[in-house]
Amino acid sequence: MTPDERATANRKLLGKLLVCAAVMFGFGFALVPFYEKICEVTGIRNVFQPDAVAAENTQVDAARSVSVEFDANTRRLPWTFKPLQASVSVHPGEVTQVLYEVRNTLDRPVTGQAVPSYGPQQAVLYFKKVECFCFQQQTLGPGEVRKMPVVLSLDEIARLLEAAPGPKYKAALSAAYGAGLRVSEVVALKVSDVDSKRMLLRIEQGKGQKDRYAMLSPVLLDLLRDWYRIARPTVWLFPGRDRLLPLTTRQFNRVVHATAEMAEIKKRVTPHTLRHSFATHLLEQKTEIRLIQVLLGHAKVDTTALYAHVATNTIRAVMSPLDRLTLTGNRPEPPA
Repeated sequence: MTPDERATANRKLLGKLLVCAAVMFGFGFALVPFYEKICEVTGIRNVFQPDAVAAENTQVDAARSVSVEFDANTRRLPWTFKPLQASVSVHPGEVTQVLYEVRNTLDRPVTGQAVPSYGPQQAVLYFKKVECFCFQQQTLGPGEVRKMPVVLSLDEIARLLEAAPGPKYKAALSAAYGAGLRVSEVVALKVSDVDSKRMLLRIEQGKGQKDRYAMLSPVLLDLLRDWYRIARPTVWLFPGRDRLLPLTTRQFNRVVHATAEMAEIKKRVTPHTLRHSFATHLLEQKTEIRLIQVLLGHAKVDTTALYAHVATNTIRAVMSPLDRLTLTGNRPEPPA
C-alpha cells in the first residue's frame, strides 16, 4: 500500500470512529427516556413517584377478592430483602399495604433503591402505589434491619375501634390513630394534657425527651369526654389496674392484639400500626409531608429546624383521619 493509499484509509477510519463516537454520545443522552419507555412496556413504571389516585376511594367491590403474591430479590446488593407476607387477599378498590424487611449484611453503610415490577405485565394497569419505600433511596447502617410499615385500611380501622372493649380502650385506640401517638405517649397522657380550647394534645417528654403538640380532632375529643364522664380520672387519662398509676405499655399492647382478633383483622396489628396508618392516611389526604413529621414528632436531626416552626394553628387546621369514620356506641366497660 502506497503512502497516499494508507493516508486515505486512515482518514476513512478516523471518520468512521468519529461517527461511532457521536452515535454513542447521543445514545447516552437518550438512555434515560429510553429506559423509562422500557419500564412502561415491561411493567416497571413510576419507579420514583407515587401513582395518581383519587383522594378518597368509595368504589370497593366487597363482592370480589383478588389474591396478590409478593416476592423480592437483591441482584448482587449486599442486603437480604423479603416480604413478611407471602400473599394477601384484597377486594378490588381496597387500599392495603404489606410489610417488607430489609437487612444490611455488611459492616458499613450501604445505599440502595428498590425497583417495583408486576407480573403478569397487564397487572400494572390495576395496581396503584400510594406509599412505597421504592420512591426514594434507602441507606442502611452496618447490620441494620428495617421493616416497612403495615397500614390498615379505613374500614379496618373502623372495625378495630368498634371492637374495642369499652369507652376507655376505644378512646385510647382512637388517640393512637387519631393523633398518631406512640404507645408510650398514649399511656402517659394526663387529663391536663387535653387542651380543648386550642384543640391540641400536649405530649410531654416524648421520644428524645422533647415536648410537642399533637392534633386533637373533634371526634377524639368527644370520645375522651365520654370516657372522662364515666371514670372521672384525676391525673392519668388512662389509669391502669391501680388507678394511681397509668396504663402500662404491655397492657395496652395486649388490648390492641385482643381487639384486632375480635375485629377479625388478619394482619398483625400493634399500637404502632395505628400510628403508621395515621401517617399514611394523612398522606392520602394530600397533607404536607413536613407537617405530618411534626405531628409524629419524628424529625431527623438535620431537618429539625424545618419542622419546629410549624404554628399550632396550622396543626389545628389539619383534619384527622379519625373524623372520616362513623363510630357507633360503646360496649360495656370491663374491670381495669
